[in-house]
Amino acid sequence: MTARRSRTATPPVVDPLPTGAAKRAAVRDMFDAIAPRYDLVNRVMTGGLDQRWRRRTLDALALPSGSRLVDLGSGTGDLVRLARRAGHRVVGVDLSWEMLARGRARGAPVAVQADAELLPIADGSVDGVVSGFALRNLRDLAAALAEVARVLRPGGRVALLEVAEPEPGPLRLGFGLWFDHVVPRIGGLLSDRDAYRYLPRSVAYLPDEAGLRRLLQQSGFSTVGRRLLHGGLSQVITATRTGLPADATGRGR
Repeated sequence: MTARRSRTATPPVVDPLPTGAAKRAAVRDMFDAIAPRYDLVNRVMTGGLDQRWRRRTLDALALPSGSRLVDLGSGTGDLVRLARRAGHRVVGVDLSWEMLARGRARGAPVAVQADAELLPIADGSVDGVVSGFALRNLRDLAAALAEVARVLRPGGRVALLEVAEPEPGPLRLGFGLWFDHVVPRIGGLLSDRDAYRYLPRSVAYLPDEAGLRRLLQQSGFSTVGRRLLHGGLSQVITATRTGLPADATGRGR
């Protein structure tokens, strides 16, 4: 695990959204800054649904108790704790030291600070990978999915929880008002307004269903599925690892 860094202020939200190394640094510093009240804001802005969605994500993984799991972008450890209660052996991985420290204090001690594109995990050594609202915060989603494929055994599974958007109608209208206008206000009152202005805007980083399916298939996954939760407020993407992508072989650590 790398040495702890000094805390820095949350970088201002800028337009256009950052990419590459600038995005990596901005995301890391933002989550370091909001870690102390991250769980509280999540519960308030989702009405507690985020925990239900995480349980659905573990169910969608469809692996037996005792499986070896990695929680990618584990943050404060919500999925880690749920997975351990289900009998799995799980390690959390996150770029933010402060989020991991918060997770350890809340009972998720098995965690590593690392970049999703360079996991300190051996080839084919885990049964499943989960993540909760992490995909759009990754610097290079394609590279991260290739790395996930590398560490999974053949037949291993992924279950990736992310935000979605309801179909056109009253629910989408209400969701847009809540996500784009109310969530930043809640974040500003309870934590950091700039960070929670970034949250709705960060959806722009996320590929559409066809694009995400294509990325998974190119990374060595098959049977890609998508399940909408609560009318499309969130989604779970599942897939099965069939083999290593061509550019990921021989990179075990």
